[in-house]
Amino acid sequence: MAQFSETQMTEFNRLVARYPEGKQKSALLPVLHLAQESFGGWLSSETMDYVAELLKIEPIEVYEVATFYSMYNLKPVGKYMFEVCQTGPCMLRGSDDIIGYIGQTLGIKPGETTTDGMFTLKTVECLGACGYAPMMQLGKNYREHLTKEKVDSIIEECRRNAAANN
Repeated sequence: MAQFSETQMTEFNRLVARYPEGKQKSALLPVLHLAQESFGGWLSSETMDYVAELLKIEPIEVYEVATFYSMYNLKPVGKYMFEVCQTGPCMLRGSDDIIGYIGQTLGIKPGETTTDGMFTLKTVECLGACGYAPMMQLGKNYREHLTKEKVDSIIEECRRNAAANN
């Protein structure tokens, strides 16, 4: 069963304490981030049930939020997640081609992870950087004005970083 460590529980209590008594559900978004970081980068049903129990809310209330926002992963993801914007401005600047190219290069479709667990390709809604289209988020960083050459460079950079950390 998923269970926070003592340090994670301290952080959970700090997050919940931001909100008035009886309004612990307001901490759901940051608590889901904490859970996702704590339990392998994704939210299993077991983890979401645990969050519901801690916040004293119904599991469906957690599922509704976790399935609505693209920032939560509902299945295991790769070490590097390419979150490519697919909304209007990025599409007009070629995000469909970039998504297709990443998929072809890595041998996966949106929502899939490479067999080595290294990369996940995910399409997302607006990331708020329309002037830099097409773009994607990689970790906490944006990668902008994407071209096939830039994608190749990013993939190689990720592979080098993974090799250096092993």
